[in-house]
Amino acid sequence: MTNSNHFFLLFKISIIAFIISAISLPYFLELASPFWLLSFFCYWLIYSNSKNIYSAAFILGILLDIFQGGILGQNSLALVLSSAFILNVKKSFFVSNLTTQQVYIFLGSLIYLIVFLLVHQFSHGLNFEWLILLSPITAAIFWPFIRFLLAKFKH
Repeated sequence: MTNSNHFFLLFKISIIAFIISAISLPYFLELASPFWLLSFFCYWLIYSNSKNIYSAAFILGILLDIFQGGILGQNSLALVLSSAFILNVKKSFFVSNLTTQQVYIFLGSLIYLIVFLLVHQFSHGLNFEWLILLSPITAAIFWPFIRFLLAKFKH
């Protein structure tokens, strides 16, 4: 794949992630749902050889902040730091079995959640819904489905 094809794939994946994030779910399911953009971005990160990974993560995070109406930069920081972790385990991730990949996605989502909650704590105090703590678990559970669907979508 050429570099422009990588970014076109990122564009398609990001549109799907934003659409899935915008789907209205019952409140408890919405809180416990995975960080969709992170899961989809991790797929692109693993199968891409692009050099602009952190700038793409930053821009997508800013767009997510704008779409969700959150604190500007909160999702950007979380997405960049989670991407750094996934990038560090990329070689191992690529050749790992599905269960090990789910552990990596869980840890990346946990990093995302910790950064998200730290920024939230500085701005709103320690007042958050406890169901959001299930997001890394649901991200790991949904990873096989995301990987399968995006593998079909890649070609």
